[in-house]
Amino acid sequence: MHPFVNALIRKRQVMGAVILRDMRTRFFNHGLGFALVPLWPFVHIGVLIVIRTVTDRIAPYGDSTAVFYATGLVPTLMFSYVSRFMGLSLVMNKPMLSFPAVHIIDVMMGRACLELAGACITLSLMVSVLWLLGQNPFPIDLNEAIFCYFATMLLAVGCGTLVGIASLVMPIMVTIYALVIIILYLSSGTLFVASNLPVGIGEALAFNPLLVCVEWMRTAFYASYSDRLVDKLYVLAWGVSTLTAGLAVERIFRRQLLEA
Repeated sequence: MHPFVNALIRKRQVMGAVILRDMRTRFFNHGLGFALVPLWPFVHIGVLIVIRTVTDRIAPYGDSTAVFYATGLVPTLMFSYVSRFMGLSLVMNKPMLSFPAVHIIDVMMGRACLELAGACITLSLMVSVLWLLGQNPFPIDLNEAIFCYFATMLLAVGCGTLVGIASLVMPIMVTIYALVIIILYLSSGTLFVASNLPVGIGEALAFNPLLVCVEWMRTAFYASYSDRLVDKLYVLAWGVSTLTAGLAVERIFRRQLLEA
């Protein structure tokens, strides 16, 4: 068999082992603990939607307050959970790096696969529940909604990779990034319509790529929603640049990172 094929098989086996260990050790030392990966953000989104629906009886856009806030909460919390737990992956699984076959990237990408799978399940649950409650959780432009969701995934994996590498050297980065996520969330436009703000304020907030993701997602749901703050290339550039930076640092300083 070709050496490249053998390397791919070994990589798949290592990542499979990392994912299985992550599933068992993250919750209750049991594989079924994985069920909490999608359920935790699902409950988080559900509680926030209920609160906003009760307090805001008129939807800023569309006929459903729940769907409007879901269009912001789903990408925002997916980014938050995926990137944050990727950032924690090396701190939580550092003993695995003592095995020669396990590399830094294996641990982070294994956690990324686990978190992204959970995010897709969370999305499916949210759409199903809203539909069963008589809402219309389907976008008018499905292609744009999918494109936005995958771009937000790229952004989450890129930021998570960079934070994960940094946290291996400075574990306090995990705490710092948790505070950054709070700031990104509050300024993401999840709970307000950013395009309705004065031009100067809206453009300043649009430096937050997460706000661009929220605005992008809402343009896929509402035909009359303004796209003046939507810059798709900006989100993709953030995702690609952070992922590239994280991978480059890992490749160049691999020995120093393992000795940290």
